[in-house]
Amino acid sequence: MSLLAGVVRRMPLLALAMALFGSTAVVAGTPSSVHKSLAVAYQGQFLSYLAVDLVLGFIVTTCARRASVVAVAVSAAVQLLVIGVFAHGDNLTVNGVIALLALAASCMAGLLSRERREHAVALRAQEVAEAVTAERLRIARELHDMVAHSIGIIAIQAGVGSRVIQTQPAQAHEALRAIEATSRETLSGLRRTLVSLRQADRGAPPSEQSPLAPSPGLADVERLAAATAGAGVRVDVRCSGEQRPLPTDIDLSAYRIVQEALTNVVRHAGTGRCRVAINYGDGELSVEVVDDGRGTTGNGSAHGFGIIGMRERVGLLGGHLSAGPRPEGGFRVAARLPLPAPVGVPVETR
Repeated sequence: MSLLAGVVRRMPLLALAMALFGSTAVVAGTPSSVHKSLAVAYQGQFLSYLAVDLVLGFIVTTCARRASVVAVAVSAAVQLLVIGVFAHGDNLTVNGVIALLALAASCMAGLLSRERREHAVALRAQEVAEAVTAERLRIARELHDMVAHSIGIIAIQAGVGSRVIQTQPAQAHEALRAIEATSRETLSGLRRTLVSLRQADRGAPPSEQSPLAPSPGLADVERLAAATAGAGVRVDVRCSGEQRPLPTDIDLSAYRIVQEALTNVVRHAGTGRCRVAINYGDGELSVEVVDDGRGTTGNGSAHGFGIIGMRERVGLLGGHLSAGPRPEGGFRVAARLPLPAPVGVPVETR
């Protein structure tokens, strides 16, 4: 038994062979007088094969199915052969039935344990796949929000600069400066995303890990409005409620919603102004972007992933998003994001 304990985990098939040999040796080496005294308790003569059944259950749990089938067949053949040789009369039938039942019980326990292990592995693989998919969607949203907004502004500024470069050099110079500033900001955001992806790899050496710049938030909306104004759309930003620090995920999502909505205004609305309203409520944060433009459903939903990405962001935070044309004209994007209860709020106790 000591040898089995040391061998069974590393070489289970060798352990099964040792158990079969040892159990058979115990049965065959027992004097005939002892056989007769044990015959009263029919199963007592072959109790040593319980060790074989335990090892067999471990093999069914851990080894390949083909090896398990061979091990079960060999074990059953050896046990029934030994019982047929050393048992007599009614003792033969009873011990044969008991041996088969013990063998079946060990195999069933091994199969159940094997199914539990395989199910646990499948669940872990599914969780990993879902986590990878969620991370890919998050990265896709981040890249879309950064690149779509910046490229839209750069395209408009480049068009303005090319039209007035001969007649109004000063205005063309301002357009080029806006393109430069927007490009640098976008490159900084892309670098931040790529560095975070590299740092997620545990194999990256510490020397290659760079400090990350803070993620944008609602505090950067004014700067975003200024960049949008440079693209020809004046943004009126209004904040209400008690402005306070927000959780990072909510702050970033609210900023990205405003950014994507302003991008759609610049690209699709055909208007020169829009309004951004941010309300810091007690239990939720409200963000609204309204314009007086064309107000068509082409406002980022039919030809891109802007509104889809906004809905995913809001859905992950348990909020609500509405986006669509207004009856009086224009387009409206409104998001409500629930806020967690502030830490330190007294709780009534009884």
